[in-house]
Amino acid sequence: MAGELKSYARITRADLRRLLAIARLERDDFFARHKEYAILYRKRALCTALCGAGALHYINGQSGIESFEVWTFYAQHPEAAFPYWHEERYDYGSSRKFGRLPGAPDSFKGRPVILAGRSIEASPVDDPIEALQHYLRRGNTPVARRLAEKAVVLLEPEYLNGYVVWPTLVPARPEPIGAD
Repeated sequence: MAGELKSYARITRADLRRLLAIARLERDDFFARHKEYAILYRKRALCTALCGAGALHYINGQSGIESFEVWTFYAQHPEAAFPYWHEERYDYGSSRKFGRLPGAPDSFKGRPVILAGRSIEASPVDDPIEALQHYLRRGNTPVARRLAEKAVVLLEPEYLNGYVVWPTLVPARPEPIGAD
């Protein structure tokens, strides 16, 4: 297992909770370093999700993962978007289950966790599932289109941990009259 490009170990709800703990740690660190974004976005987090190959592997158990991709989605603030450049890499930590990615930094004991954030068209009181599905369905940005190519599984809010947001068979919510 250690040193294999992909891990095919099953991702459990406990693993999702561990990824959420890592995402929260990184989010707190980001806001401590960037007070200007903390003022705007600390209380606007809609949800945190496992995306891409990790989410697809959580669903099908067969596609494998090289690293975990975790995104926090925020209700867009009218004064500024969440910084598109924000991306951090954390270590999942020692795990016989998932092993270590070959070529990962020497300081990493386990698989890399790639953490990013994005503000999306939503209000802080919107349903996180609907808001995220709307963002993915519209595909107005390269990130939205890329994330929609695989899968998205919620980590937070905690009561929705493990909920498959994407792909979905839920019909699209209607666009408001006059929307682009």
